[in-house]
Amino acid sequence: MTVISDGAPVQESARIRLSPAVEFPSDSNLPDLPNLFDPNWVWDRGSQDRQALDTPPELIRIREFTHSLGRIASLSYEAEWSTEEYLPHHLFGIRLTRGGRTEVRTFPQDPDLPGLGEAASPEGALTLVNKHVLAIPVRRARVELVRYRPGSRAVLRHRVGNARFFARAMRPVATSGFLNARELVSRSGFLIPRLAGYWQEGAVVWVSEIPGRNVRELIRRGSAPDPEQLLDALAPLWNSADHADAPRVFGLERAYRRARRSFRHKLRDDESGRSLLHAAEDLLDPFCESWRPTSVAHNDFYDDQMIGLRDGRIALVDYEEAGGGDPMLDVGNFLAHLRWASRFGPRRHQAACREYHDHFRGDALDRLNWQERELALREAASLFRVSTNAIRHPRENWKSQLQDGLVLVNETLS
Repeated sequence: MTVISDGAPVQESARIRLSPAVEFPSDSNLPDLPNLFDPNWVWDRGSQDRQALDTPPELIRIREFTHSLGRIASLSYEAEWSTEEYLPHHLFGIRLTRGGRTEVRTFPQDPDLPGLGEAASPEGALTLVNKHVLAIPVRRARVELVRYRPGSRAVLRHRVGNARFFARAMRPVATSGFLNARELVSRSGFLIPRLAGYWQEGAVVWVSEIPGRNVRELIRRGSAPDPEQLLDALAPLWNSADHADAPRVFGLERAYRRARRSFRHKLRDDESGRSLLHAAEDLLDPFCESWRPTSVAHNDFYDDQMIGLRDGRIALVDYEEAGGGDPMLDVGNFLAHLRWASRFGPRRHQAACREYHDHFRGDALDRLNWQERELALREAASLFRVSTNAIRHPRENWKSQLQDGLVLVNETLS
C-alpha cells in the first residue's frame, strides 16, 4: 500500500484515456475527489507500488466507485495496455479519507487481505490447497481471478485436476461473519457450496464450485424455476431461529440513509432530480425509520445469487448478509432487481424479467397473505438502493440513469 500526503507532486506522463469519462460534484472535505477521475493523476499514484510498469497504459477502466460524503471516497480501476506491449491488466484502487490521506491498494498485494497474495499465485495456491483443502496432495493448481474489490475482498477460482473451488480472500474481521451466515443459510432448502477449507491466518475460505446455470440467465431465457420452489427453499430459513439470536441484523435504515445521502449530493444541482427524490423520501423515510427485523432472512436475495442445477435443484452461492431481517424484504429485494432488469436490462430480456416479476409477486402474495402495500414499500426501498448502481458503476449518462431509477421507485410506490 502506498500512502501519499496531501500535495504530493504528480509527474508528467503520456495521455491516458479514462473509461467512462465521468465527473461528480465536489466534496469540500475531500478536495482530491475530482482527481479520482483524472487518468494521469490516477496512474501516477496507481503505479507507484509497481516499479516494473514504466510504460503508461492506453486505457484505465473505472470498476467501482464508493463515496461516503465528507468521509471517504474510493475508486477501483483496471489499467490496460495495447496488445503490442504484452502486459497483463493491472488492478488497483485509490482511497481518499478526510484529512488529505490517500491510500493505494494493488492486486494481489493488498494489505487488508493478508492471504490474497499467496492465494493468487499458482505456486502459493498449490501450497495452500494441499495444506488446507485436499487430503491427497496434487502437483499443479490453476488460478483465475473472479472478482476483486480493493481493501475489501477477492474471489479466486482454484482448479485442481477435475476439482474446482472458489477461494474467498477476506479481511480477517469478516471471516467469522461469513462462516456464521453460512451456518444460518445451511438451514434453508437451498443447496449451498460445501465448505472445503479454511486458512485462518490468511483469512481465506474455500468452497466447492457448483456447476449449473445462473438463475438470472434462466429467467432471461424463459426457463426460470417455479417461484414456489424458491419460496419453499426460503421458508425454512425464515422459520429457522429467533432473529434475536442471529449474530448480525440487517440495517435497513442505515443502508437507506447512506443511499439517500448519495442521491442528495449527486443531484444537488439538478432541480428535476431533487423533485423525484423528495417524492420518494416522503414515503420511504417513515417506512425505513419504523422498519424492524421479524425473523432470520437472507437480506440480499436476488436472481444473480443462485445457480440452477440440471436435476432441478437450486443452489444459493452468495449469502454473506444472512441474519436478522424480514421475509417480505427478501421478496421485495428480489422483485426490485427484476423490476430494474425489466426496465433497464438488455431489451431482448426485458419482457421475460417483467413476466417473472409479476409471477413471483403474485405467488408470494397468495401464499403468504401479505398486504400489497407493505410489499410495495419493501420493493421500493430495495429499488432505491439498487438505483445507486448508476453511481457505483458509472457511465457517462449516470445522472439520467439516477433519475430514471427514481422514476421507477416512485412508480413502485404509486
